[in-house]
Amino acid sequence: MPPRPGQQPPAPQPQPIPGVDAIIAVGSGKGGVGKTTIAVNLAVALSKLGHKVGLLDADVYGPNVPLMLGVNSQPRMVGENRIEPIEAFGLKVISVGFLNPGDKPVIWRGPMLHSIIRQFLGSVNWGTLDYLVVDLPPGTGDVALSLIQTVPLTGAVVVSTPSDVALQDARKAIEMFRQMKVDLIGIVENMSYFVCPHCKHEVDIFSRGGAEKTASQFEVPFLGNIELDPEIRRASDSGTPTVLEGTDSAHAKSLYDFARKVILRVDEIEASAPQGVIQIQ
Repeated sequence: MPPRPGQQPPAPQPQPIPGVDAIIAVGSGKGGVGKTTIAVNLAVALSKLGHKVGLLDADVYGPNVPLMLGVNSQPRMVGENRIEPIEAFGLKVISVGFLNPGDKPVIWRGPMLHSIIRQFLGSVNWGTLDYLVVDLPPGTGDVALSLIQTVPLTGAVVVSTPSDVALQDARKAIEMFRQMKVDLIGIVENMSYFVCPHCKHEVDIFSRGGAEKTASQFEVPFLGNIELDPEIRRASDSGTPTVLEGTDSAHAKSLYDFARKVILRVDEIEASAPQGVIQIQ
């Protein structure tokens, strides 16, 4: 029915991306918790485990995905305003960093952010994907809202360190996704502990266990602990994600354990989703 005079037209409903099975948002309440490192390694791990995966770098203010994947190409335009994503390590990737390389900052207001997110979701040739991983900017602002309003998310992963400061903001991210009716895949504790390379003693630099406790308090699945490992940092800076070392690598083990838990949670969410109603004309 058309809106009555004086009424606002109904907001457009989120539309699925043809060929994309599950859309996973990776977010955090604050920056500096390793969210992009988690998103990149999750996407590559899912690919190494035999799935077709895309990675959308929606962190428009700090698009670090190109650096972490070691790519700096510009995507090609094909057909009628269609964008061909960059391919790296078996992933299909798109990032603002490909369009705005170097140190030039992105200074955009809400409408421009909404426009670029809609374009990345609707105008990119994603093809057939089992998972599309979306790296969100930190916080609960325009980009996350635009994503939620544009496509139906399968669920969201919240990244936090064990510190009280990070967890305070992680709780805000959890509440945002809940208010927007997005399923929580779970919370993962990054930089959970450090293993001394000399004595092998575990050191809790940022405390430990806070994310698991928060998960229990909010009745959100806990997706595991990721070690504070210098090798993960070096791999990210060099453009070769740690999970490329394979499932047997000591440095990549916790990341693969995390990825497998994400797969199980996505399966649970999809299995419990209400099925469409068949209408007989």
